[in-house]
Amino acid sequence: MMTRTVDPTQELAAFLRTRRERLDPHDFPLPSRRRARRTPGLRREEVAELAGVSTDYIVRLEQGRGLRPSANVVEALARALRLPPDERDYLFNLARQRPRDTEGPATTAAPPLARLVADLSPLPAMLMNHRYDILAWNAEMAKLLVDFGALPPPQRNAIWLCLMHPRIRDFYVDRERVVREGFAHLRAAWAAHPDDQALTDLITEFTTHDEEFARLWAERDIKVNGRGYKAIRHPDAGVIAVHFEVLVPLQDPGQRLVIYRAADDESQSALDRLCAR
Repeated sequence: MMTRTVDPTQELAAFLRTRRERLDPHDFPLPSRRRARRTPGLRREEVAELAGVSTDYIVRLEQGRGLRPSANVVEALARALRLPPDERDYLFNLARQRPRDTEGPATTAAPPLARLVADLSPLPAMLMNHRYDILAWNAEMAKLLVDFGALPPPQRNAIWLCLMHPRIRDFYVDRERVVREGFAHLRAAWAAHPDDQALTDLITEFTTHDEEFARLWAERDIKVNGRGYKAIRHPDAGVIAVHFEVLVPLQDPGQRLVIYRAADDESQSALDRLCAR
């Protein structure tokens, strides 16, 4: 049996109709209507009023006439239809628009993810947000990198540590590549979160006070690193080479799980000795 390619315009039309029809008019502060309702849910003119668009626009959207609503209109429709986060993202995808981050960046670890970080031992693991703020870590990661718990919260940031911490500055064997890739990832995050003032302030601080960051930031490299390799020059255990993997949980897409694995037998032995102390 052949399946047809999804038509985003028609799927958008059907999705809007079904979400409008499932709503209870009594849940909305709308003027009372005397005439009886012949269809379930809200009327098109009521959705139009809630979203701040014309009724004709809603009609054309629901009839699949090829309209491509702007991000502002999609956001207004999502609010009017009271879409949960997953359906809101789906609506943005159908409209071929990037959804906005309405909740802001995570500043604390989601409890299930914090437990997962601990359960990943003996693999070094940590949890970060898009700013590179370190939200949770296990004992192995703290022994490999730095005692995060002893740092004030503003310094629990991977980029800050790499630039400013006296021990971490010379931590990586191939420092130029590591920091260049980190800055390129940070630039991608900055473009994806233009309203994150704290991230903008962080970048301004780095640009103002660190010549290396200012030089590499001006090159405008863009790269999203999902996996890679680092060789760490540990003061107690010697050189430890690791492969890293960055995973984004479906339930908490604003948080990133980072897992290290030894890249060779010598590194595994060094990591075992370090963590056994």
